[in-house]
Amino acid sequence: MVRSSIRMDVSHLTSLAPFSDTTPKGIAGDLARLVTSGELEAGARLPTVRELAVELGVSPATVSQAWQALARAGLIESRGRAGSFVREASAGRLALRMRGMAAPDDPVRLDLSRGTPDPLLLPALGPALSRVSAKAETGSYQAEPVIPALGRVLRDSWPNEADAIMVVDGALDAISRTLEQVVRFGDRVVVESPGFPPFLDLLEVLGAIPVPVRLDEHGMRPEALAVALRQRPVAVLLQPRAQNPTGASLTPARAEALARTIEVAVGIGDLVVIEDDHSGLISVDRDVTLGTWLPDRVVHVRSFSKSHGPDLRIAALGGPRDLVDRITARRMLGPGWTSRMLQTILLDLLTDGSSLDAVAEARRQYFSRQRALGDALRARGVAVASADGVNLWMPVVSERSALVQLAAAGIRVAAGSPFLAAANGADAPGGGARSRREFARVTVGMVRDGVDDVADALATAAQHVVAGGY
Repeated sequence: MVRSSIRMDVSHLTSLAPFSDTTPKGIAGDLARLVTSGELEAGARLPTVRELAVELGVSPATVSQAWQALARAGLIESRGRAGSFVREASAGRLALRMRGMAAPDDPVRLDLSRGTPDPLLLPALGPALSRVSAKAETGSYQAEPVIPALGRVLRDSWPNEADAIMVVDGALDAISRTLEQVVRFGDRVVVESPGFPPFLDLLEVLGAIPVPVRLDEHGMRPEALAVALRQRPVAVLLQPRAQNPTGASLTPARAEALARTIEVAVGIGDLVVIEDDHSGLISVDRDVTLGTWLPDRVVHVRSFSKSHGPDLRIAALGGPRDLVDRITARRMLGPGWTSRMLQTILLDLLTDGSSLDAVAEARRQYFSRQRALGDALRARGVAVASADGVNLWMPVVSERSALVQLAAAGIRVAAGSPFLAAANGADAPGGGARSRREFARVTVGMVRDGVDDVADALATAAQHVVAGGY
């Protein structure tokens, strides 16, 4: 990568920014605004700490603290003796919106940006591993891809009578493989806004056009979905529980209303509904699926990453037999099947009493943490909705400013913009005209203690935004 040799002269920098507040927070806030507006280009070299300190009449330590906050927020980076630079976007190994979600490697006191489960709440793998045969399976390459005992356990817990169930390497693997079977270049796909950024990256890779639909506290709105269906999409992609990033869950009544909306829509042909139940076993809300009313149209995906560990890389997929068979056949030309040893470990975790107790305790802990932090934020004037799962969607006056302020306090959250399929849903079907609103995603599941201190920092960064939905 060719790095910019642009040098920002200190006098030019102070002509761009007022620096009326020369505290570390004030300096960082002014620099953040320059980066966001594009007045400071990616790759530009910043003045040295000492140069800016002399210009502003403050100590080098003050400027250094501002630089550290900007680095923790991912806006600038240090290149040692070469100086500090405005951070450049890197194509690298991550797709566009996944890059927007990626946190810097700089350590922080409390990282609430990643959307991952608390490792202390995962069930112990040791006992399950000790019960798995040390000898790898030597069956046929063409054998059934799902071990029968795991298949039975999955069927017994599935929210509807699925024709076929298979096991894959995580929820995104399931969704990617389903989309590849139903989406062609130029097709439209209904998505939630806000929604999970990798879904939008997947659609971009497939050449599909996302049709964003706004949410409320119960998920996708039926009247907004009805408008979106007029564009004749081939698929609807939604999260029935603990929606990422909002934490919203469908009620049975809302799920039925969405199913009926699809049922009466004209011109949707073979439309498929793809449901990502990524937080299933740690969710406190009811397990619902549109497949109860649309069994021939719904592919339901259940991930075990949040409940049993992301590194297991395992999820289940259930739906109409012809579609599941096509996914299975295509997969046989790639990885073939999910390791039967991993499947055996998952089976053990889903049936062992101590593992079941650990997951139940994790579910209680996440519920308690959500309620505690949500109540604390609302008490401080921050209008956050009740949420399920590990994430909370927090309105902020300025996304960049909030990230910088929190970074200065040693807390990292995720920027909200990568989660938006449209600019705050203003151009989403059924969205209506709205003023721009900004958000941050907070991984509440990692707030083990110190709720009041965390809530104070979050509320200060949010600057007491009034209610107004998603």
